[in-house]
Amino acid sequence: MMVTQPFALCKKREGSMAGRYFEELTVGEVIRHTLARTITEMDNVLFTALTMNTQPLHLNEDYAQKHSEFGRRIVNGIFTLGLAVGITVPELTEGTLVANLGYDNVRHPHPMFHGDTLYVESEVLEARESRSRPGQGIVRFRHTGRNQHGTVVIEFERTALMWKRQR
Repeated sequence: MMVTQPFALCKKREGSMAGRYFEELTVGEVIRHTLARTITEMDNVLFTALTMNTQPLHLNEDYAQKHSEFGRRIVNGIFTLGLAVGITVPELTEGTLVANLGYDNVRHPHPMFHGDTLYVESEVLEARESRSRPGQGIVRFRHTGRNQHGTVVIEFERTALMWKRQR
């Protein structure tokens, strides 16, 4: 397994996007993303309100203390998913993504809490040229998110349509 520290990759091409083109992704490669984010109470409450999710486990501290096995509010899992994808963008798909084609096998093995920091790594599972779009390729990634203690808080696979370097 090849592990890439991608900070250098972000700066490697003068005048081009930081993301990686189809040809630059190797099956089996693991990218440990340098960007991380601490989740605040405001992040969780605002996202939950914007998506009209009335789940008291995200919004009501009194309820969560009395009725949750965690004894406090948990971060909205869809926010965690979106944040995990966002963390990968600068070093993986910024300017090189045509479209996300799908998300599979989404798991939340441990909750995120206000004040937790999300770190993400990505593994390239599959890559193939598009049969219908000659300038593009299809890549399947496995993304794993961990909190500041190294506990896995989210795992999922994403299939993306990526640009090839030569269009």
